[in-house]
Amino acid sequence: MGHHSRTLIITRPQPEAADWVAQLGARGLAAQALPLIEIAAAETPAHQAASAQARQHWQHYGALMLVSANAARFFLTPPLVQALGQQPRSAPHTRLWCPGPGTAQAARALGVPADLIDQPAADAPQFDSESLWTEVASQAPAMAGLGKRVLVVRGASANTPVDQLLQGSGREWLAQQLQAAGVAVDFVGVYERRAPAWTAAQLAQAAQALADGSIWLFSSSEAVMHLRNKFSATELGQAHALCTHARIAQAARAAGFVYVKQCRPALADVVASLESGL
Repeated sequence: MGHHSRTLIITRPQPEAADWVAQLGARGLAAQALPLIEIAAAETPAHQAASAQARQHWQHYGALMLVSANAARFFLTPPLVQALGQQPRSAPHTRLWCPGPGTAQAARALGVPADLIDQPAADAPQFDSESLWTEVASQAPAMAGLGKRVLVVRGASANTPVDQLLQGSGREWLAQQLQAAGVAVDFVGVYERRAPAWTAAQLAQAAQALADGSIWLFSSSEAVMHLRNKFSATELGQAHALCTHARIAQAARAAGFVYVKQCRPALADVVASLESGL
């Protein structure tokens, strides 16, 4: 069965899902958006107060680590972007750390100068905290010497208390490396990732896609979990999953997927993976 006859199900949140469907369509690949995560601003007063305080005191940080494109969108306000861009580059200055090209692109689109952004090498085996650390570890001693901290800007579950934000394996690993190098780490949750409220039509579309040989593209373990909450492991066992990280592939297998393949998260890598056959 050729890849052209199989539909790729994009589970990313909107608006990225629609963007992926359009880009894949332009390459002659069938794709449908079925978001398994919904993104909204973190609305609890505690989260909002923490975000406002972090923006106000951005100069305390040697780096702002944006864990995703959504972290960039929900945290980088025009005044903050302007202040970051006006920093003298000679003196120690606040940098933006991005774990992958999508996040870096979102930061640039909001006006952050490219020379302030650090990201994994283009040929890194994965776009994640580990690959990012390879690029930025050399900045840690100077930050420690100046008493500068690192701020990790991330999502928060709707019910996550502010003091419990230190979760998420990749982010936690990076925090441990920084702390070992003498750099303190703060976390702020600026958006919430929730299970989407699906219509009956979307539920029917998902049931169909689990049975008809469609390929589910997962870029987060949460998306896998949200699908598992709607369908049985037996139903998932018939379907194909394409996962953008080893941790996500592990979650897919645990949920019941039998046919699981892994690839890097960039669109070109996903296309190459499809063309090599699943």
